[in-house]
Formats: sequence, C-alpha cells, structure tokens
Amino acid sequence: MTYSGGNARILAALESHVGDVTVLDPGWGRLNWLRRAITALPEPVTIRALWRVQLALAPLISPAVQRQLVRGRYDVLFAAYSFHALAGLRLPPGVFSVYTSDATPTTYKRSEVGQSFESYLRLSRLFDPMILRAERRVFGQVDLLAWPTDWLKSGADELFGLDPERSVVVPWGANVPDVRPSDVAPALSPGAPVRFVLVGRDWEAKGGPLVFETVKLLRAGGIDARLAVMGVEPPAEVDKDFVTVHGMLDKSDPAEMAQFEAVMRRAHFLFQPSFESYGFAFCEASAYGLPSLSLRIGGVPVRDGINGHALPLGAGPEDFAGQVRSYLAAPARYEALRKSARREYEARLNWDAWGQRIDEVLRAHRR
Repeated sequence: MTYSGGNARILAALESHVGDVTVLDPGWGRLNWLRRAITALPEPVTIRALWRVQLALAPLISPAVQRQLVRGRYDVLFAAYSFHALAGLRLPPGVFSVYTSDATPTTYKRSEVGQSFESYLRLSRLFDPMILRAERRVFGQVDLLAWPTDWLKSGADELFGLDPERSVVVPWGANVPDVRPSDVAPALSPGAPVRFVLVGRDWEAKGGPLVFETVKLLRAGGIDARLAVMGVEPPAEVDKDFVTVHGMLDKSDPAEMAQFEAVMRRAHFLFQPSFESYGFAFCEASAYGLPSLSLRIGGVPVRDGINGHALPLGAGPEDFAGQVRSYLAAPARYEALRKSARREYEARLNWDAWGQRIDEVLRAHRR
C-alpha cells in the first residue's frame, strides 16, 4: 500500500543506491480472499483493519512470504511501514532485515500526535496489548531500524529497549521529482503581498483554523496576507477574498504538477501547524527554497532558522504573525532563510541522500 508516495520513493531510492530489488507478493496465501474482502471496505476502515487482522493472523499468513524468501535467496529484507508483515516471519539464514517507518502503532498512539486524534474504531483498542507485544518482539529481532526522525528514534528506543547501535536516524525526502532551484524567488518586502500555502487533505488536522486566524490577524494589521490551499476545500466560513483553493492536485499529472509547482514557487511560507509524525510537505517546501512555519510536535522535519521555524505546542496566531513580521522587517534575513531551506533539501531532505545513507549504514552493519 502506498502511503503519500513514500513506498514508491523508498523503492526507487533503494534501486538507485543499494542494489537489485524484488518486490515480494503481499498476498496472504490461502487467506487472500480475506484480504480482498477487507480492501473492499471503505478506505477509513481498510487502512485500520487490514494490518491489525494481518498481525492477528500472522502465523497463518507469514508462510506465504517465507516461501518467497527461501526461493529468492535474498541478502536483505527491507520492510517499509509494515512491521505487521514481519510478525511470525522466520528469516532464512544470512538474510539481513531492515525496517523503516515514520511511526510505530504504540509510539504514535502514546504521543501528543496520536492523542490529538480519536480512535476511528473503538474496537481497535482491544488490539493494543497484542500490538505492543508484537512490536517488542519484531523490533527486538530486526537487524537495522532506520527511522526518519530523532523524535521516533528516541521514543522507540525507550519503549522497546532498542540497541542504539542498530537504531539510526536517516531522514526521508520530498515526494516530488528533483526540483531545480529557482532563478527568481519572490522577495518579501513591506507593502507587498505575503503569500502562504497549506497542503493536505484535512483542513483541521493540517492546522487550517490556526493558519486562517493568523492570516486574518496579519491583514487586520495592514499586511496583505494571502493563502493558497492545495488538497482540501476549507469550510464555508473561510473568507475566499484572500484564500485561493486549488483542490486536490495529482503530481503524476504534468499539468497538475505544474500548477503545484507554480503555487510553491510563488509562496513565501509553507504554513502548516499540523499534528503529524513526519510531513513530506515540509521536505517539498525546502526543495523549492520555501521556509516552513509549523509546530514543534512529532517528527516534523523543520529545523529552526535552517528551513523555517517550528513553534512550541500552544503557539497561537500572534506568535506566528510575530515570526512573519520579524522577516518583513528584515528582508535580507528572509532571503538567507530561503537559501538555507534549499541547502537543507540538497543535503538531507531528498531521496538520493536517503538512499546513499541507507547504503552506507547497510554496509557498515553487515560487516
């Protein structure tokens, strides 16, 4: 299952930098009829039920993967997101296992990010003890755990008692094709419009209300603040006089990708005070030399003064507005931040950098 394009980018990076890659059949063997039945359910149910059922039935499902591993004589088994697919799996001798994800079920549920959202299915709570036991068992056996954030590494190390030598941080990249730096970047100057962009499917979860209140506050203070929204339709009470809605854009479509890129290149800030464990949009903003404004929560890849500013949880419209005013008063500082954000993308927040680093740590740990 592709998650925000992450699996596809991980696969491409492994193929480019690590070696020959075979994608194993995710089928459930004789229980594949059950998998098809679950995937036919509404998406919110499927994404929550599928992996829990697979985890519960791991002794019956894992042999299908086991047979593929034996036939393929692979050197490395790389699992992205799907720790449940490793449950009950006995690796053939000599197979080195690697796992990556931006959260684990229990670290997420216990974090401020997870606690900010209610369980979609209350029945799912009955699985929590089983999930925690499985996490401890699986992560205790995986040879290398490559987390994208310090936030997740520290949480997982503590909760699961991991060996820090095999639990490493390798940041993920932007889910856009490699972006060339712009020759002309929008300057930030007093009296000119200040353009913000918000990207996501959920207005509330992505911090839309806080963004809208901040934009209104800036406008009330005489600043021509404007907001572009991609991916979601804001509620009716959002004033469209200074908000432009672009809807859901498919980056695989050249015309829609061009529209996405035009919005990003025209903006001054990605403004997304969202509760999430990572956030590819922040990597994408850095690719365009676009500073981000966010909350310091979860594993958001925003480093203060490097590719934007992550304000403490509880920061309100006045706090974010103050950050913007400080750059309006010093346009040269803003220009330096744009250049720094682009350097952060080039050095850390791109998939080539991820693939190269994974290759390095794999070679080091397999000696």
